[in-house]
Amino acid sequence: MAEISKLETVFTNQTDFNAVHPLQKEWTLWYDNPGKKINQSTWTQNLKNIITVKTVEDFWGVMNNIYPANEIPLGANYHMFKAGIKPMWEDPANAKGGKWSVTFNRVQGDRINDIWINSILGIIGENYPSPDEICGIVFSNRKVCFRIGLWLKSYTDPAAVEAIGHKFKALLGDNIDKVDFQVHHSDNGQTLNLTL
Repeated sequence: MAEISKLETVFTNQTDFNAVHPLQKEWTLWYDNPGKKINQSTWTQNLKNIITVKTVEDFWGVMNNIYPANEIPLGANYHMFKAGIKPMWEDPANAKGGKWSVTFNRVQGDRINDIWINSILGIIGENYPSPDEICGIVFSNRKVCFRIGLWLKSYTDPAAVEAIGHKFKALLGDNIDKVDFQVHHSDNGQTLNLTL
């Protein structure tokens, strides 16, 4: 009988572990730092695919080795999207959707990093109602605020959109006054504007 190898986790052997914890879906971390005023074609050239994570261990390996959200340059963005979906309105998965958005005062400081990580954990852990509606999440560092946006693939079911919005607000924690939903683009003039 063949000997069964000892199960090594990242906690018992940080370099040669053999046990991993797969995520339900693969997620890609993107980064852009547009700096000066740019047009759409320049922006897409500036958008960088950093890495795709498939396991819990991959995820924490990335999060522990990138700049904290509040330390990326002003104007820069982190994007965590399902693998195969680009973080742009024009991607077919996003084209008929919208986003829940919340802004944070810059005095949040280091707390914003925990909020950002908890926001990502909510999507990769599929803690939302209708998790297939989630495309990704964006962190933006702006001069007067930090912004987090949760992107959805459609807005045709207002009850589902609202349920996701309530969960998003709950996952963001205390001191969140409101979250707003906006449609990315509407060809037929339909809109869905919600505030929770």
